Amino acid sequence: MSGNSVATLVTKNPEEGLELAVKLARLTIKAMQPDAEMRKAQRLVYEKEPAQLIAASEVVAVHFRTIAAANNYWL
Repeated sequence: MSGNSVATLVTKNPEEGLELAVKLARLTIKAMQPDAEMRKAQRLVYEKEPAQLIAASEVVAVHFRTIAAANNYWL
């Protein structure tokens, strides 16, 4: 999975699903804050804030839940 787009939510296994969920979260942040230097500066702040890290993990979890459903929970 490379690049700045996502062609499908279908993945081979849950591990790839998690990678895709993280990618979707990153792409969302990049779309909302296109300035790379600003994202880097903001990262220095939130990486030290447990509540913000938990919130970020919740975003990844929502994406993962969607991907899991799209993959019929890898059954």
